Amino acid sequence: MFAIPADLNEILPLIQLSISPVILISGLGALVISMTNRMGRIVDRSRALAALVRQAKGAERTHIEHQLEIMFRRARLMRLSMTLVITSIFTSGSLIMLLFVGQVLAVKVANAVLGVFILSVVLMLAGMAAFIRDVYLSLNALNIEVTHALGHEVD
Repeated sequence: MFAIPADLNEILPLIQLSISPVILISGLGALVISMTNRMGRIVDRSRALAALVRQAKGAERTHIEHQLEIMFRRARLMRLSMTLVITSIFTSGSLIMLLFVGQVLAVKVANAVLGVFILSVVLMLAGMAAFIRDVYLSLNALNIEVTHALGHEVD
């Protein structure tokens, strides 16, 4: 039935096992804050560009439309990145629950724990890849903007 540990010596190893997912959750939480701020800036800049594009004409309008398209692609990338990282946080939390439930129910959960941990790390890495892609896309947009403003490319 239930194997609720009565002795502290039986509980401590379980708590120690739970520390790694907790550290992962903390680090990813800080990353999500950064991503949320970045997403907010993308949205704010997109709204500003949308207002400008309505007033612009000719080549200037084309340039602003291109910048707005890049912003929209960046917003989609950030949404994907945030979704993957938050899902990684969720799976890490599930990992902690799985460890405790396995202990309380005296069920062997080693394979499930390994699978959930791997899934959490894969989700984190995929989220980071999307985040890095956004950084490169933002630098590309900046290059286009600077080139447009100066009239020539910058090395």
